[in-house]
Amino acid sequence: MATKSGNTKEEAQAKPLTEKELLAMPESDYMNEAQLAFFRDRLKQLEQDILTNAGVTTEHLRETQFVPDPADRATIEEEHALELRTRDRERKLLKKVQQSLTMIDSGTYGWCEETGEPIGIPRLLARPTATLSLEAQERREMRQKLYGD
Repeated sequence: MATKSGNTKEEAQAKPLTEKELLAMPESDYMNEAQLAFFRDRLKQLEQDILTNAGVTTEHLRETQFVPDPADRATIEEEHALELRTRDRERKLLKKVQQSLTMIDSGTYGWCEETGEPIGIPRLLARPTATLSLEAQERREMRQKLYGD
């Protein structure tokens, strides 16, 4: 079956969507195979980047440097502490990325876990690991602010 551009449906699916094409799709196409493939690729790339950064940090921390000057030693220790805090944040993000990939496989990706409504393409582009719609996230943050949940 040929599409408007003359390409077969398989050729159209083989070429990944751009963000512009993704945003231009009608709401009725929400979380179709092409969109899920786009987000799977984006999440896989994010996962790979995080794992690469972790490897770089591990190698960097193994490089022991003996620095006799206490000020230089303190600077190096502070840089290592900052790097470890960054990797800890990335470790938490990695868990969310992997959960999002599981959600794609189960067919629940892109849908608010609180309301069941679509999260929305623009929000998922900004935060591919989002599990709540913008409205549900705002309600959650308001409750946390008011009640300290």
